[in-house]
Amino acid sequence: MTEIRLATLKDVPALAKLEAESFPYDAMSARSFRRFIKLGEAELWVLDQNASLLGYAIMLYRPATKLARLYSFAIAQQARRQGFGNQLLKHMETLAKAEHSLFMRLEVKADDSAAVGFFQQRGYHDIGLKNDYFDDHSDAVVLQKQLHFFDSERTPRRVPYLTQTTPFTCGPTSLLMALSYFGHEYARPDLEELELWREATTIYMTSGHGGCGPHGLARAAHKRGLEVELWVSQPGPVLLDSVRNAQKRDVMARIQVADIAALEQAGVTMHVGDYYANQLEQDLAADKLVIALISTYQFDQSKAPHWVLVTAIDDDFVYINDPDEDTVPWQSPVERQYIPIPRETFSRAFGYGSKRLRAALVLAR
Repeated sequence: MTEIRLATLKDVPALAKLEAESFPYDAMSARSFRRFIKLGEAELWVLDQNASLLGYAIMLYRPATKLARLYSFAIAQQARRQGFGNQLLKHMETLAKAEHSLFMRLEVKADDSAAVGFFQQRGYHDIGLKNDYFDDHSDAVVLQKQLHFFDSERTPRRVPYLTQTTPFTCGPTSLLMALSYFGHEYARPDLEELELWREATTIYMTSGHGGCGPHGLARAAHKRGLEVELWVSQPGPVLLDSVRNAQKRDVMARIQVADIAALEQAGVTMHVGDYYANQLEQDLAADKLVIALISTYQFDQSKAPHWVLVTAIDDDFVYINDPDEDTVPWQSPVERQYIPIPRETFSRAFGYGSKRLRAALVLAR
């Protein structure tokens, strides 16, 4: 008798054995399997036939989104090409749909043509490549399958994706993605990322390297030929509340005053007020992109300011390209492309600090 059931601690030895046979280049330890089972960090399902473990799958649900991650999937060598893999994969997709997940994503060793082909034959598409991903330094193909479908008229545009190369360049990287979409190509985007940061930084943030303010980013975007419309919910220099040192606050204020003056001289439209969802819908429908300042608290419980690129919106979700590379090992950078965020979650995240600063750069050709 064959059944698919949740794993128990009794399955750990068999899971570790199957793992070592399936992924000798990047095998998880028995301890990792126990952690998944005991701490509930993921759903770990096994394919069991007459008390013999033929396969397993690990599912992760990204907090605050509708994105399911097939973190690991394996079928025993002797059980392959008998329909067991298809059976287990369909089971996992059914679970993800029941959780209203919009996409299923996974990584597969780039040179494992059999595994890549298995998923491609079942509707998964190549959406990116991760270099030096596995322990043996081999690359991974990122595959995705859409589980729920958009209205064809609202299918998201394919806005290029980039990952920020430093902890403090989320704003410049979001702008680089927009520039690429609007036809600006750079031979060395990693260098342009830092050049944008130099232009847009507010000099100081809470500590360490400075982050980019809305006026500086708007100035950098305008300099590169984009049409820019800036919305900031508070007048004058912003992002000063968390900086305790008076001298640093003064420097931040002065550079933002200079940015504002330059924008005024260039005729860039600036609004002091809230940027609402209906305006976001109108702008995206007009083939514009929006760089938005969010607080990461809704996603990882850390109250950090973060810039993301908003690429699409529908009745249920706001879709973002998130340039940040999470340190959590099962969340790959490519997972941050077209992330579906429930509209109510995005509304809570759109704003930073005790004064709920809301800032949005509306960009067009």
